[in-house]
Amino acid sequence: MHSLTIGTLPLQNNLLLAPMAGITDLPVRLLAREQGAALCFTEMVSVNGLVRDGQKSFELLRSAPEDRPLGIQLFGDDPELLAEAARRVEGHGDLLDLNLGCPVRKVVATGAGSALLREPAKVAAIIRAVRRATRLPLTVKIRSGWSCAAPNFREIGRIAAAEGCDALTLHPRSRAQMFGGKADWTQIAELQLAVAIPVIGSGDLFSARDAVAMLEQTGCAGAMVARGGLGNPWIFREIQALLDGEEAPPPSPAERLTVALRHLELFIAVSGERVALREMRKHLSWYSHGLPGAAAFRDAVNRLAGKDALVDAVRRFFEGSTHGS
Repeated sequence: MHSLTIGTLPLQNNLLLAPMAGITDLPVRLLAREQGAALCFTEMVSVNGLVRDGQKSFELLRSAPEDRPLGIQLFGDDPELLAEAARRVEGHGDLLDLNLGCPVRKVVATGAGSALLREPAKVAAIIRAVRRATRLPLTVKIRSGWSCAAPNFREIGRIAAAEGCDALTLHPRSRAQMFGGKADWTQIAELQLAVAIPVIGSGDLFSARDAVAMLEQTGCAGAMVARGGLGNPWIFREIQALLDGEEAPPPSPAERLTVALRHLELFIAVSGERVALREMRKHLSWYSHGLPGAAAFRDAVNRLAGKDALVDAVRRFFEGSTHGS
């Protein structure tokens, strides 16, 4: 086993599911845990929503006993609001993460996310305030810098460590790159050498081999899977198998069917049938990726109404793929 401890929180291994807006809700986290993810994160949660709006933002923290340990990711740009939010959510999770990396325009426009990389002094004030407000392990997730021409991840990382963070996650792209180009894993290795706290690597982990290569090439303490886990919770068991010198078989169409239907039922239980049927369309497109007829299946799913019709289409597609393999 490849273990990881963040502050006072021991994890069973060093494989993490990244916080992803609109994706890493309770059903997704439960499925990732069943396949071996040791720590999963909520979607990023606005501190303005938590402190000023209340209940709607707290819905993003819905969890279950089997959904632990749980990381809660907060975003905002005001040290005192972030500290107050940290106090309010402390009983809902096991670790707090501060988002200093989101490149999305509507987040950056508020001064939050990767916009904070341009303000190291404010980063220090934020981490200091949140560290004083909570006893939970505290991490930050950053990008390499605002632009490729001015990477300052080492400076931000040293500030975070000095102000009491227990670990760092680096997605080695600049804000300007968004999700394009190639993640520069050498920056993860540089950051791990620059600080005395664990550095978790993220970026371009689309397969088990990607994750193992990152761990080996950078010496980072853990791997955080984001887009590579979409419709693919099995990536965690595949990474663990490779780290243990084995090779896990890819999921069969029958296994994809079982997990997709379980995902639907979990979603209905958590959010109700109307929301679940709408939101499952994107997940089903990811579950079907790479199988024959996936494009036609995605088109059909987007036109269907009602649970029975959707379940029937899902069964016919994946059972057809099983028979054809």
